[in-house]
This record gives sequence, structure tokens and C-alpha cells, in this order.
Amino acid sequence: MAAESTFDIVSEFDQQELANAVDQALREIQTRFDLKDSKTSLELSKTELVITTDSEMHLSSVRDILESKALRRGLSLKIFDYGQAEDVSGARVRQVATLQKGISGDLAKKIQKLIRDQFPKIQPRIQGDTLRVGSKSRDDLQAVIKFLKEKEAELPVPLQFINYR
Repeated sequence: MAAESTFDIVSEFDQQELANAVDQALREIQTRFDLKDSKTSLELSKTELVITTDSEMHLSSVRDILESKALRRGLSLKIFDYGQAEDVSGARVRQVATLQKGISGDLAKKIQKLIRDQFPKIQPRIQGDTLRVGSKSRDDLQAVIKFLKEKEAELPVPLQFINYR
């Protein structure tokens, strides 16, 4: 039998696709009648997205536009972890969305336990913010991927499966 086959489970997103989605959302906001004069701004950094606008109602509309643009670009909505909307100067509203990247230690342990309970012959190993899954059987690894894709709705982050060897 051949050596062990492995793949990595990660939770990442394409930063450029997110930048494109934010840019498209800004363009739509500037042309939409109900949002045109709201002085809405979207500021994207590596770790967060800041939405500033006139009111709670506009904030809700801006979030809907942003999420629809992100979905069209193949991004999961799970990458946005919205904080509380807060009032800022000038009767404006600001909301910070932290961008979820990587698998936390607690979540990695939970995924590791799910895999071990369902597939006793598989060896999941935590490596930083990724999870490496190994087995002698490639069929078992594909079964793990299928199982995790079915369970993804229960998990707080989107999962990608890379480095399948």
C-alpha cells in the first residue's frame, strides 16, 4: 500500500474578491435613489470592514447590498462577524464587521472530534489555524470531505479543502 494521503482543512477567503465586492457595493450605493445622499462609506482593511451611514435603515440596506455582492463573487457570508451598530458623531451609525479567517483552536478540536467519532481510522492533526487529515485510504479522505460539507451549516466558518495528496 502507498504512503499516507492527506489534505488540509482551512477557512480562508480571497481578499481581492472581497475588495471587488466592496467596490461594486459602493458603486451601487452611490447610484441607488434611497442611498444616494446617505454619505455611506465602506472601509476595508485586512481584518475588518467598517460601514458608516446615516441611519439603521440605511445600514440594513447597505449590508444587504454588500452581502449580495459577496455571494455573487463566491464568498461565504460566514466571513462577516458583525459587531453592534453604534452611534457616532453627526447622527450617523457605524458598524464593524470582523473578517473571519483561519480555524480557531476550539473549533479545530470540535472538527477533530467530529472526524474521529465518525471515522476511527482517520488521523486529524491540528497545525496552527489549519487541520491536516491523513489516512492510507483516499476513499476514506473523500468520505471525510463529503461528511464535513454536509456538516458545514452547523459550523461558524466556511471550510475549504486544499493540498489533497
